[in-house]
Amino acid sequence: MLDLKKIKNAVDSAYQESLVESGGANADYIPYLAQIDNQLCGLSVITTQGDIICVGDSQYRFAIESISKVCTLALALEDFDAQTIQQKLGASATGLPFNSVMALELHGDKPLSPLVNAGAISATSIIKAKSKEERWQRILAMQRKLAAAEITLSDELNQSEQTTNFHNRGIAWLLYAAGYLYCDPMEACDVYTRQCSTLINTVELATLGATIASGGVNPVTKERVLQPENCPRILAEMTMEGMYDSSGDWAYNVGLPSKSGVGGGLLTVIPGKMAIAAFSPPLDPIGNSVKGQKMIARLTQELGYNLYKCS
Repeated sequence: MLDLKKIKNAVDSAYQESLVESGGANADYIPYLAQIDNQLCGLSVITTQGDIICVGDSQYRFAIESISKVCTLALALEDFDAQTIQQKLGASATGLPFNSVMALELHGDKPLSPLVNAGAISATSIIKAKSKEERWQRILAMQRKLAAAEITLSDELNQSEQTTNFHNRGIAWLLYAAGYLYCDPMEACDVYTRQCSTLINTVELATLGATIASGGVNPVTKERVLQPENCPRILAEMTMEGMYDSSGDWAYNVGLPSKSGVGGGLLTVIPGKMAIAAFSPPLDPIGNSVKGQKMIARLTQELGYNLYKCS
């Protein structure tokens, strides 16, 4: 039985400590993100029983960005078997930045992980659909089911992203040329950009994570969203590449599967227990929220959660 009072005290302490943290900067290569108030900060916990604990700007909806890759991976695993996803999308860290072309070049233009841009575009393309709109609506529906919320596309953010995504378009063509894209390249890039352009708050994001933590049953709606055997695969991918090229350091110091987004969101899953979602826009050079990392590291250490603990 979880001690909710202890969790609430730890959430409050982690949040308060983070407020004095400085450093980092908003992602400025996407105009929409550059203008977000850099003082916003929120932290939420959702347990697998549906308990909600939150503090700060927990209701503020921010750009989901790369955390959307978790949702599309989940849908791909529902559409195909785990071996197919591992073979086609990968399950390894690239050791390079999340938008690296070099990572593709070094491996014959084959994606290594669905949680970096190349593998995520490939994941978008593999979703079963007869049209671009069906592909998009299935991905959006998965985000909504996982988060127990009517997640919506931000037209302003999508426009900002679609007019600056030339690098990702190049990645899509490289994947297509090598046989690792499964629909039209520009369709895949367009839908991938849309999936990154939805808005979510920390309560909804934590609900998304708690659905995975509970083996695929949403703790708020009680709906089975994912098959239980797919959840460990998602968590393994999050461990390997969820924090980009600092994923190894995060596993070493925190020891929990997580996924960040350049919108300032950060999701951590404690299997069988809960999920934690943090939000603060300023990022470190790798692309992870500075305050978000501090809050989650402090909170999980206070509660004693680490997958690699032996006692």
